[in-house]
Amino acid sequence: MAYSAALNTVYNHYLTSYPSMRPSQYDSHKKSELRHVYNSIVKLNKESPLFLMDNTKESHEYALGLKENARQLRNTIASLGGLEGSDILNKKTAYSSDEKIVSAAFVGGDAQSGDIPAFDITVKNLASKQINTGAFHPADKNIGLPPDAYSFDINVGDLNYEFQFNIHEGESNRDVQDRLARLFNNAGIGLTAEVVDNNGYSALQLVSNATGLSPGKEEIFHISDDKTSKTSGAVTYLGIDTVTQKAANARFTINENEQTALSNHFTVEKMYELTLNGISDQEDEAIRIGLKTDTESIHENINNLINSYNTFLDSSAAYSQEYSGGNRLLGEMKGIASYYYKDMAALGLQVGEDGQLRLADSSKLSEAFLDGGAERLSAVKDFTNSLLRKTDQISLNPMDYVNKKIVAYKNPGRNFANPYITSAYSGMMFNSYC
Repeated sequence: MAYSAALNTVYNHYLTSYPSMRPSQYDSHKKSELRHVYNSIVKLNKESPLFLMDNTKESHEYALGLKENARQLRNTIASLGGLEGSDILNKKTAYSSDEKIVSAAFVGGDAQSGDIPAFDITVKNLASKQINTGAFHPADKNIGLPPDAYSFDINVGDLNYEFQFNIHEGESNRDVQDRLARLFNNAGIGLTAEVVDNNGYSALQLVSNATGLSPGKEEIFHISDDKTSKTSGAVTYLGIDTVTQKAANARFTINENEQTALSNHFTVEKMYELTLNGISDQEDEAIRIGLKTDTESIHENINNLINSYNTFLDSSAAYSQEYSGGNRLLGEMKGIASYYYKDMAALGLQVGEDGQLRLADSSKLSEAFLDGGAERLSAVKDFTNSLLRKTDQISLNPMDYVNKKIVAYKNPGRNFANPYITSAYSGMMFNSYC
């Protein structure tokens, strides 16, 4: 239990240093893929020399961020059609006639795309979260509960939790509210807590992470201390059992057929992924959802590739002055782009002196695609495949780019596998925690 709590604290600490990244379907792997990664790590460790690494906090964050950024670039490429050479950049893209109301993405297979009809959707109501706002008490005044050990029970979905806490002599209302907010947020039970202020008064507010209500449910979460194991009375005093906003399902029509969803983010027929962003201005106002043309899709895919590649370069450039490995990585990425420069220039893509890509002439790309289809984009696909190989290399060994000094090379032909590199990388996450 203590190990799990420490790991959670470590991971959360490093997540605050980087942008939030949603889990991707491309983060899951087959057994054969995991076996290949394992064998690659064994070979890498077997041949690696011993070195002394820069052991500063900044160096640790650089290595961790480098691997995360490489993972993000790889997943972006994978989302543009897949990781196979023939599929890269072939993803169909969806359109919405009003992105402010509904945004859409195509998640079906390429073989399905010719059979997928467009449809109309009207949004009547967005899915909402449950909000419990407690009673407002003078923030700086002593809490009106006697010092003791208190507890209360929370039911979230089908799970029950008991929270225990102590109130000490001289604690203010705000002290206890802040402590309980941290307790909720660190528990990871599907609730987010904060203390809200109002002219010197404060209250504890709880918000469900989920939206909507399952059939037969009236609440996403319920709080009570009627049958708790410690002293009761905290729930009534704090007022955290008061529901100030009920959860509700999203209501919408698809081709005039009424439907509901627990979330504002869902799929339709496993082909379209929709996100409801607002309510239709008029009840009969329909938003059209469909597939873009192949030419529009290839433009969007290449723009997404360019943006993701340039973002990776920017993140690497931020460390190029402090870390020689970061400067070397920039040179390697620029070298990959320069190798394909002439062929990509014929498609309207340009490589700047800083290595950044941009689509300078979209008409050239359209002409090439209309003239010869996906085959004319082989240069961009080859470039993308090279990026995939590079991101795999970086993810496998981000330690190759941190500042370090070689201590000794291994004896050729008499070396053996050891966990030296992988333990150095993994150990950085636990420094100062264990």
